[in-house]
Amino acid sequence: MDTETQLDIDQIQKVVAQEMDAVDQAIETHLRSDIQLINEIGCYIVEGGGKRLRPMLLILAAKACGEVSREHITAAAIIEFIHTATLLHDDVIDMSALRRGRETANNIWGDQAAVLVGDFLYSRAFQMMVQIGDMRVMQILADATNIIAEGEVLQLINQKSIDATVENCLDVIKRKTAKLFEASGELGVLLAGVGQETQKGMADYGMHLGIAFQLIDDVLDYSAKEAELGKQIGDDISEGKVTLPLLYAMEEVSPAECSAMTQAIEKNDSSVDVGTIAAIVKRTAALERTKELAREHITYAKEALVVLEKSQARDILDLVADFALARSK
Repeated sequence: MDTETQLDIDQIQKVVAQEMDAVDQAIETHLRSDIQLINEIGCYIVEGGGKRLRPMLLILAAKACGEVSREHITAAAIIEFIHTATLLHDDVIDMSALRRGRETANNIWGDQAAVLVGDFLYSRAFQMMVQIGDMRVMQILADATNIIAEGEVLQLINQKSIDATVENCLDVIKRKTAKLFEASGELGVLLAGVGQETQKGMADYGMHLGIAFQLIDDVLDYSAKEAELGKQIGDDISEGKVTLPLLYAMEEVSPAECSAMTQAIEKNDSSVDVGTIAAIVKRTAALERTKELAREHITYAKEALVVLEKSQARDILDLVADFALARSK
């Protein structure tokens, strides 16, 4: 990507603005409940913004293969519900107070309410899958949801563990983050009625895009401005999360600094000097090494797009890959 080109997600979103409006309407319709607390929390989370990158990926994949159908719109809304449910649960597990620059639902309504509304979103997503009436769709989304849950457990196992490896970290990323990207790409083309080769290609695109997206997230936890990131810098350290930048940095630093970083992970409380640990990480080549791995996965993602015919939607999918790498928040 040309370094002078600054991708704006708004530019990408304009191409699918009409379809994403329909997705937002589907989300609003299916979010409604007779239980007022569900409406309050659900609306607060969904209206909190976010890039809607996963449903947008599904819609772009559909457009690259023909027309966007009603089933595509429903599937995109399902993807966003599943993603939102994971965010609600993540924030409770991590005891997060901020997300996207706003108070988290658990900070406002409490952990119990946040978890239960997350469960509601999962179950509503499965009700919507039944409406689509395609067992292939249900299989992909059921598998994705199960694998995401496994990723959450793996991350919990790795938490506060100095024995975590690069392979451990990448396994968590593939399950916890990239799997829903993969499902989004695959569903977009499956519902368009294309062949298995195209489905596999778009699944690969989504998986590699999702890996790169999370790797850049891990970099931004050390390097972004707090106002841009929408959460506290160094949250991963204070939560005891072992990510690639930390592992890479520990390979380069002195024994004393390595010991300090180990203690920061094992301590996992507010007394950790996050700023000092972050400064050590930034002084090493750890962030650049993580970015380089993200670049590799973006290259793989772009190569996977060869299964699609040339079109504006395919060009935008190529730009989405660039955006995932170049973003600052």
